[in-house]
Amino acid sequence: MRNPAQARRDGAVPAEFDRAAAWYDRLVAADPGYHRRLRRSARRLGLPRGGAGLLVLDVGCGTGASTAALARVLPRARIVGVDASAGMLAVARRKPWPPRVRFVRARAEELSPAVVGGAADAVFAAYLLRNCPDPDATLAVLGSLLRPGGRMALHEYSVADSRPARWVWSAVCWCVIIPAGRLLTGRAALHRYLWRSVLEFDGVGRLLHRLRAGGWADVRALPLPGWARGITHTFLARRPGSAAAPVGGSAPGSGGGSP
Repeated sequence: MRNPAQARRDGAVPAEFDRAAAWYDRLVAADPGYHRRLRRSARRLGLPRGGAGLLVLDVGCGTGASTAALARVLPRARIVGVDASAGMLAVARRKPWPPRVRFVRARAEELSPAVVGGAADAVFAAYLLRNCPDPDATLAVLGSLLRPGGRMALHEYSVADSRPARWVWSAVCWCVIIPAGRLLTGRAALHRYLWRSVLEFDGVGRLLHRLRAGGWADVRALPLPGWARGITHTFLARRPGSAAAPVGGSAPGSGGGSP
């Protein structure tokens, strides 16, 4: 695949995910903490009563790993998974889901409340923003999907602010992720893109600034555990509006959050 920025502009990223869809779940299974970290970020939304009566969007749902995390953490919420890749969505839809979970194929930049079934109470986006051609435009769309006071959690790689994190990320990619991807799929383009796109993406400080500049409230970042500490983070924010408790349930800057 060409350089990450050009690939995003040309729309090549969804096509590569289509090609990798059949093998994607086997690849992420090589990381024993992958699903656990998604559940932790989902809990950090801090939604009450198991999500009873709430609409939660999983934008960039892929094969449904993040959707499963939300469904487990929020057993009473309506959940809509959205992705631009037909191949990834086909894999997601083949899995067993309760009636409260459904899927929509669409690009994040094209979403509206009408497409997803109304204004949402929360948006979850795992590994999405880095893959979008215009992160600021995507964040604006995500905000437009929320009710006033609605919450957002971005579960995302960010290593630009930490040299050790960049070293660990590159080592994991070239020793594990890229060889495994080539072995399972016969291609390495998507996984080389993954490596480079993470290195080129916003550092934590820049992404927090991007969120604040976009008008988001209660903006903060929390670490995730294990080998991914310093590499993968939960970024929390709220659409301004009616009064709401700080997302995640702990004071800004505390480094807390649900386990």
